[in-house]
Amino acid sequence: MRWNLVLGVSLLSSLKVHGLIRFGCSQLVTERFDPLVTPGKVSPHVHQVVGGNAFNLTMDPANDLQALSTCTTCRFKEDKSNYWTATLYFKHPNGSFIRVNQMANHNTGPGLQSGGMTIYYFQPTGKFSIFPKGFRMTVGNAQRRSGSSKPANGPERSLSFRCFGSDPYNMGDGTPGSGSTDSFDLPKQPCAGGIRSNIYFPTCWDGKNTDSPDHQSHVAAPAGGPMAAGCPSTHPVVIPQLFMEIVWDTRPFNDKALWPKDGSQPFVFSMGDPYGFGQHADYVFGWEGDSLKRAMDQCTSGTGIPWDCKALTLQDVDTMNQCRQPVKVEEPVEAQWLPQLPGCNPIQSGPSPATVVSNCAAASTTLTFAPSPTVAPVVVTPPWTVCNANGNGAGGIEPNCNAYPGPTTAKGFEATPAPTVTPL
Repeated sequence: MRWNLVLGVSLLSSLKVHGLIRFGCSQLVTERFDPLVTPGKVSPHVHQVVGGNAFNLTMDPANDLQALSTCTTCRFKEDKSNYWTATLYFKHPNGSFIRVNQMANHNTGPGLQSGGMTIYYFQPTGKFSIFPKGFRMTVGNAQRRSGSSKPANGPERSLSFRCFGSDPYNMGDGTPGSGSTDSFDLPKQPCAGGIRSNIYFPTCWDGKNTDSPDHQSHVAAPAGGPMAAGCPSTHPVVIPQLFMEIVWDTRPFNDKALWPKDGSQPFVFSMGDPYGFGQHADYVFGWEGDSLKRAMDQCTSGTGIPWDCKALTLQDVDTMNQCRQPVKVEEPVEAQWLPQLPGCNPIQSGPSPATVVSNCAAASTTLTFAPSPTVAPVVVTPPWTVCNANGNGAGGIEPNCNAYPGPTTAKGFEATPAPTVTPL
């Protein structure tokens, strides 16, 4: 099979990094919670969340997430952090919406994770610091509704999309955000293999504050953009490059008969963003003890394969998928057609920033009784294999399907055709 090694070993030196760890995290919960932006209140829009099950409506920085979490949806047991983004919906020509499922990324096996995302931590070259306890940050602006499809190199290149074609083993050319099939708004044409969100967090810290009122001012991106070297004097401390990939299974919606007749595309983020310029993500640090530092110091092979990182403890994909959190806001948000986006999120096309709807009649309180466990999300079989049944391949970055001793009910090396949309 042919692989385009977008983030392979050969690129590490040019990206100003020393090595990396790369791992999948299954879906923990999907609901209108955002403990950073709207602590203690139901969020205006839906997020999909991965990581430790201490995620909550309010997350005090003094809380010890590793002690409060009893499980994590991530491949490494030590990572009790939480990562979340807005969710993507498909708008049917009749005006109804359905959540777009997520699927396992390339090289994330053995086993197929249920939804979720892929997390990277790149070790910078030279001196750097690990995130301290209580650290959190966000990237992006949910209200943004305008921008350039191909912005100049710089911090604005932190959020992008990659349109996968019909060849499931061609991951695209160039680093995320710079490839020929990348854009900074949602692709305007059907993507045969789905759409991947690429999200870089800032790598420069002021060295003092673990948070800031806007959750962004205490960090900064290098002037040269993601993966570049050199921090501004206001934020002199280098931190690991945190990078997320979310693969949206848009394949069921590629029939052009389902697309708008005006030439626009049919996908919309949960905050009513029809362009994707409002793509955003949140991070709350929750690694156990010095585990992330050990990984950054010791796991420098450059493959990114989890079991090449002996400093950390692995868990099988079934254990990842079984770590789920009950939904606490009583409303449907996925797995069915909806007459409108959850919350009060009419599509706002801009170009002015979106505004929050006042006097919203949507659910604004959490359940007062013990909620039922979340139904397991659909485990989507992607068009590519997630591991190599014959051993490590593709220059050492393709995991061996038999490398992990443990249950993997869906090994993930049998690709299946794209599903179809059930007519309304």
